[in-house]
Amino acid sequence: MRCSGRRGRTRAVPSDLSDEAWDVIRPVITAWKTKHPSVSGHEGQYAMREIVDTLLYQARTGCQWCYLPHDLPPASAVYYYFGLWRDDGTAETIHDLLRRQARQMRRRHEGPTAIVMDSQTVRASANAPKETTGLDPGKKSPGRKRGTATDVIGLVIAVLVVAASVHDNAIGIALLDRTAKSAPTVTKAWVDAGFKGAVVEHGTRLGIDVEIVQRKPRTRGFTP
Repeated sequence: MRCSGRRGRTRAVPSDLSDEAWDVIRPVITAWKTKHPSVSGHEGQYAMREIVDTLLYQARTGCQWCYLPHDLPPASAVYYYFGLWRDDGTAETIHDLLRRQARQMRRRHEGPTAIVMDSQTVRASANAPKETTGLDPGKKSPGRKRGTATDVIGLVIAVLVVAASVHDNAIGIALLDRTAKSAPTVTKAWVDAGFKGAVVEHGTRLGIDVEIVQRKPRTRGFTP
């Protein structure tokens, strides 16, 4: 990624982490940095907190990487760390940490025991690579399909994005596998009728009781 260089940080923006929020995830970032002291040519030039703040700015505003403000670290450095953290599981580690804390704040056990699984077809941009999209056979809608597994208060446990042509069974099985890995305390899953017996059987093998919830007449949306 080639973008122009950046100057030093001169201002704070609403998406910046507070000191308290940074203290929550800093141990994860510090431990990662200790294991990767020289992962790029940017070593020593940009503080990890600046990298994280820039990632949050880009995610919140949706701006293109090359349009990051000039007082933020360069897109090449920020995207480099983003790619590493996405691929080596660091981002997932942070997400799981925050989910556990959010549950504890609601006076729930940090490990969920039940999930809700669903899938949704979303139209893809005309510029999206053809190999990443497909036609949803049920809804006759082209695009991508997003599968999610959330706990009962709506916190994400697992997510999967595939071509819309992929059957819900394949999505459900993959979501169960990811759930068993990141939240092994889960023993119950509610799903809609789009998920079939193969998902129920796979859940049984994982120790998760999958219940298919039948839609009531004239009911719209998912109702566990």
